[in-house]
Amino acid sequence: MTTPTLTATTAVAPPLRAHWLRDVALVTVRELRPVVREPFGLVFGLVQPLVFLGLFGPLLAGSTQAAGGPVGADVWQWFVPAILVMTTLFGTSTTGSNLQFEMQTGAHERLLVTPLARSAQLVGRSLKEMVPVVAQSLLVVAVMLPFGFDVDPVGGPLGLLLLALLGVGLGSLSYALAIAVRTQEWMFWMVQQTVLFPALILSGMLLPLDAGPRWMQVAASVNPVAYVVDAERALFAGDLGTTAVQGFVAAFATAAVGLAVGIRTIVRSAD
Repeated sequence: MTTPTLTATTAVAPPLRAHWLRDVALVTVRELRPVVREPFGLVFGLVQPLVFLGLFGPLLAGSTQAAGGPVGADVWQWFVPAILVMTTLFGTSTTGSNLQFEMQTGAHERLLVTPLARSAQLVGRSLKEMVPVVAQSLLVVAVMLPFGFDVDPVGGPLGLLLLALLGVGLGSLSYALAIAVRTQEWMFWMVQQTVLFPALILSGMLLPLDAGPRWMQVAASVNPVAYVVDAERALFAGDLGTTAVQGFVAAFATAAVGLAVGIRTIVRSAD
């Protein structure tokens, strides 16, 4: 008589990379749910850029035409892409305040003790920023099309991709700042405002820097936002040359630095 032999089967665990990508997807979906449930927040975020377009745009057109400046009759082609960058800058740099609220309620700590990889939690939060950035940009473009703003069929989508990359980097830095200062809201807003407005002014977003002092032009040359602004203007006009490439390099560098700093901060947050 032969004794039947039972063969044990060992379940093969999925690779670590698959686990990490799954964690990123879970966190991204989690962060997007409030955006989908309350889309009014996206519309409310457009108040500031539309005010700039409605009030500052005509003033800019009149002043530059009178002075023979570089904007001229194409004020919307020059100004609207800059406003899209401004919307990204303001929107993503403040997202860390949401994380601070989660810290105060204990939701962030509960998420940290889950099996989700901490680096995936930061990356998932940052990738979520791409959705509101692109959605708000599309709304601004739709509003400005009847006023003569032209969108290149190739450069326009690339411009939206560029904004999404910038949003990932800025969002990561905002989350890193929130984790670093923890529940000190005043410190978060002080640092955010201190960095935000110089980056905005030194990007040539609102006024050309060509006639500015030399020190401002030098400072603008090391401001990654300035390269993104120039690239957005070039892309929406259909220019896919060097200026656009420099903008993508600046956005990729911002995203890489932001993710590296954010991941390091959240991993070390429990030490």
